Amino acid sequence: MRPFHFAFLVRDLESTRRFYGGLLGCREGRSTETWADFDFWGNQISAHVSEHAPVTRPCGHVDDVVVPIPHVGAILAWDEFDALARRLEAAGVAFVIRPTVRYVGKPAEQATMFFLDPSGNAIEMKAYRDPEHVFTA
Repeated sequence: MRPFHFAFLVRDLESTRRFYGGLLGCREGRSTETWADFDFWGNQISAHVSEHAPVTRPCGHVDDVVVPIPHVGAILAWDEFDALARRLEAAGVAFVIRPTVRYVGKPAEQATMFFLDPSGNAIEMKAYRDPEHVFTA
C-alpha cells in the first residue's frame, strides 16, 4: 500500500503537537507558524490552524454502533493497538468508543477505538488479528 496525505483543521499548534507528537508519538515533519506535518504511522497528516475547525458528528452507522463522521485513522499491529489504548487510557483521553474487538472468530476480526484530538477531530485506530483481511467483507 502507498501512504496517504490528509490535511485537516486544528485550533492551535501547541495542543496539536502535544497530542500527535507527544501522546501519539508521531514524528513532526515540516512546519510553519500555521501548520505542521506529522508522520501518522507512515502517512503524512497536515494540521492547519483555523478558527473554523469542523464539527464531528456521531452519525455514521457500522453494524449497530454509531460512529463519528468525519474521522481518520491508521491500522496498527495488534500489539501496537493494545499499547496505544493503554497509553491513551493512562493519559485520561475520553474515548468516543472504547477499545473493543469486533467480528470475533471471523476473518476480519478487528480491534477498534475512537477518540478526539484537542480540536475535536475524530480518530479511529484499528488492528486486524490477521492483516491479510483488511479488505475482507
